[in-house]
Amino acid sequence: MRRVSIAGLLAVAALVGALLTTADGARPDAYDLRGRSGSLGQITLIGFDDGAAYVSAERLASLLKGTWTAKGSRGALTVGNRTAQFVKDQPRVLIQGQPVTLDAPPRLGAAGWLLPESFLTKGLGRLTPGTGAVAVMDSKRPKAVKASIPFEELRFRSYPSFTRVVVETGGSVSYAVVAAGQEIRVRLPGLLLTGGRTEEIADGLVKEVRLEPSGSDAVLRVVLESAAGEIRDSVLQDPFRLVLDIYRPKESGGIERGRGGMEPLRLVVLDAGHGGHDPGAIGPSGVMEKDVVLDVTRRVARMAEDGLGIKMVLTRSTDVFVPLRERTNFANKRRADLFVSIHANAHPRAVSEGVETYFLSSEASDSEARQTAAIENGVVQLESPASRQKGDVLKSILWDLAQSEFQQESSFMAETVLDSMTQSLKLVNRGVKQAGFYVLGGAAMPAILIEVGFLTNRKEEKKLATAEYREAVARAIYAGLAEYKRRYDQRLRTVQTLPARAEPTGKREGSR
Repeated sequence: MRRVSIAGLLAVAALVGALLTTADGARPDAYDLRGRSGSLGQITLIGFDDGAAYVSAERLASLLKGTWTAKGSRGALTVGNRTAQFVKDQPRVLIQGQPVTLDAPPRLGAAGWLLPESFLTKGLGRLTPGTGAVAVMDSKRPKAVKASIPFEELRFRSYPSFTRVVVETGGSVSYAVVAAGQEIRVRLPGLLLTGGRTEEIADGLVKEVRLEPSGSDAVLRVVLESAAGEIRDSVLQDPFRLVLDIYRPKESGGIERGRGGMEPLRLVVLDAGHGGHDPGAIGPSGVMEKDVVLDVTRRVARMAEDGLGIKMVLTRSTDVFVPLRERTNFANKRRADLFVSIHANAHPRAVSEGVETYFLSSEASDSEARQTAAIENGVVQLESPASRQKGDVLKSILWDLAQSEFQQESSFMAETVLDSMTQSLKLVNRGVKQAGFYVLGGAAMPAILIEVGFLTNRKEEKKLATAEYREAVARAIYAGLAEYKRRYDQRLRTVQTLPARAEPTGKREGSR
């Protein structure tokens, strides 16, 4: 290792620039900063797959006994009474008002602001001439890093204003995000990937995502269909995962709603549970849940469109299988105002009877609610390997739990619909419950699940097998939605009459 101490600007630029590589041409993997009193410490390079190398702005400021401040797209490194001013994605830096052009622009990554390696050679001497010199030198060849972090899953969700991409891993992984034209690239050092993964999204913003091996690392490539707005990245634990949110232009942070976050109800997505090779619950006489709920759902849609003037869209209108996560993705892409999933219940005790409604929560309201959710979530085992969620299903729900904002409204809708059903059908009211239903996960709107009866109860199975009773069930659900809309419209009118100075604010978008 060679170290130098430089007294002036020209010496810094000449000596450090000449010593950027070792004799065999390898780029240094770290630099040692030295001042009058000796070593200030070591700073490590962060490499990108486009060949560029960067250092952490906060780490550099700490070593120089200076400060780093950033706001929006601008950042400043201050040492003593001298300041270097940076602008994200622009290669020119102003040092005491004098421009210096760097080899690459600053970037914003997982470690915060990243400054290009060339700042160490072209700008550091100008920033710190009075501190005695600062030289940068540690020309070790980078050690090969063996991929050792297990890859678990690549998944996504399409929301009205953004698309979320998640890479789940078996351990903590570092990363760096680079946006370049119609592609966003994320390098994941040390992520063990045996082959490429591709997910087609095609939601008008993101065309597809590809996770590919790159030496001992992995690279996530997000291919855009249209220009993106803000890009947000974060890491979460239990399980470990990288979350990348790509926003549509002018909608970063959520879609602004009307006063109080309310707008008239225009579109409702009705979801008939199960379908295709997934029959759902099967009664003692062979009546299948998938057939019962599809018939009921069609009837509700017809009644609501005729009686409420709201557009009703079905996740399935025929006997086909739809993966669970695609059901709320479907609603999100259409910017639905409500999501209603219709099912028929099952229980080991054949005497169990009645109706119940659910909204999403990470904690089940009771053991029976937990058991019902487990039965419905078991559908993921029937999905194709490409779409099947691995591991703990509940964790798969929590990674994009957008319902926290809508829990109160979902609870209100569930209660209104349940009251209508029990009063109209004279059935046992089993109550409004909450549980971790995967089919409700990720819905960026109020969402409920209705259990219209128990197919495992011979009496209820017999009724649900008839067209007349299914019509009655559909009419009871329709009446509940009509009552919910009446109360919703009443609140909307109240909000709209508030004085402008008292106008509440709100946003319509799900949280992570």
